[in-house]
Amino acid sequence: MERYVLGLDNGGTVIKAGLFTAAGKEIAVASRQTAVLTPKPGYTERDMDELWEQNCACIRQVLFDSGTAPESVIGIGVCGHGKGLYPWGKNGKPAYNGIISTDNRAWQYPEKWKREGTFEKLYPRLCQQIMPCQPVSLLAWIKDHEPQVYESIQWAFSVTDYVRFRLTGEAFSEATNISGSGLMNVRDAKIDKDMLEAFGIGEAYAMLPPVRYSADPCGKLSAEAAGITGLAEGTPVAGGMFDIDSCAIAMSITKSEQFCTITGTWSINEFIAPAPITGTCIAMNSLYAMPGWYLLEESSATGVGNLEWLIKNIFEHEEVPAGKKLYSWLDEQAALIAPEACDVYFLPFLYGSNRHALAKASFIGLTSYHTKYHMLRSLYEGAAFSAKHHIDKLLSVRKKPEAVRLAGGAANSKLWVQIFADVLELPIETVSSVKELGAMGAGMAAAVSAGIFKDYAEATEAMVRISPPVKPNPDAFAVYRKKYETYTKTCDALDQVWEKFEV
Repeated sequence: MERYVLGLDNGGTVIKAGLFTAAGKEIAVASRQTAVLTPKPGYTERDMDELWEQNCACIRQVLFDSGTAPESVIGIGVCGHGKGLYPWGKNGKPAYNGIISTDNRAWQYPEKWKREGTFEKLYPRLCQQIMPCQPVSLLAWIKDHEPQVYESIQWAFSVTDYVRFRLTGEAFSEATNISGSGLMNVRDAKIDKDMLEAFGIGEAYAMLPPVRYSADPCGKLSAEAAGITGLAEGTPVAGGMFDIDSCAIAMSITKSEQFCTITGTWSINEFIAPAPITGTCIAMNSLYAMPGWYLLEESSATGVGNLEWLIKNIFEHEEVPAGKKLYSWLDEQAALIAPEACDVYFLPFLYGSNRHALAKASFIGLTSYHTKYHMLRSLYEGAAFSAKHHIDKLLSVRKKPEAVRLAGGAANSKLWVQIFADVLELPIETVSSVKELGAMGAGMAAAVSAGIFKDYAEATEAMVRISPPVKPNPDAFAVYRKKYETYTKTCDALDQVWEKFEV
């Protein structure tokens, strides 16, 4: 009987389940969306029960579509967006809505901790900048603004930990997720109560369940979850991981000389190292899925998620020729405009910014000559420029890689891959064997946990296939260097006015 592993990928809006063989073949994939709740500007939440129900629906769908016997699924792994907060209550129910990583309600807390010297004091142990969407900021905000909710929290989960908890009934903090939360002493890989007290949330120490690594066994599927999902009761569940680790593992990032970019709602840019690199412009060090390794990350919510907004608001009623799909049609239209012919700029700050805490998305340079396709092209380029801003910081502390491995929505677009290659002046590699890398990386955690592979290096060797690189076009370098300079100057100029805007 063929054996399979199941991976669950919980993004900020979309949930995916993937079923994979030990050879890395993607057998079936299912996806569902959850509603994003925006009760106020800068707030992004989701219903935690709906999130669980949609995970179950995805699992049932992949089992049905593949015709797989539940007993042939030998392990489950979960990954999800990092940061954000999914508080579980002492009454056995969600204590609040889940807060997504694009939430900016707590923007004043990182600034306050810097102003008061708290951040500087703790940085040697944190090894990372503090962001408004991290659990440390959100818990501080909840304590001040929703004290009754704060008092009711039993577990402060990441989305990965929450979904695994609903599968098994056992509570754990997975290492890659908790190490990016601002709640962990990353240098020593442990939870420090005195760090939490310095942030003014010492009570949160009791809200953090025991830490486990991504391939550690973290319980078995409960009878209740088996009944809802259609899987077999007792199916082992691995720790899983932060989705940026999961995608990196699924791109076979196992050596320090490699480099990858993940373009979903967030623009994630990263490489791994055997020790934290601190005291530089790099925002984040966290624990990598491979024990003993650290993930160095530069990221912001400035990825290709901006395209979904543009489609919803500008291209919703686009007349797509018969036989074509919307995304490939938009690719074709954007490709008809040469980079030197598009003098419109887009700042991809719909969900957050890597320039200023209050920065907002903007189109700059529009005239009556321009069309919606110029706006589309500028969005493609703006996402690449924002990634370059992060990547330049990472490359300030290491050697330039031979290529960048790209995942996420942009990797599915030939035009977007070429723009990334031309803007970064580096070859771009993508994974050819599967489409859903987050789910596969989570499934690989289940495979290692089940003992199919001794470690992630062996798992990637067996399961991952890399496509031939897309080479950069030297004829485009001068154009994009000039455009990036204009993009940067525009961001710098607008930094002078963002304080006038509310969250």
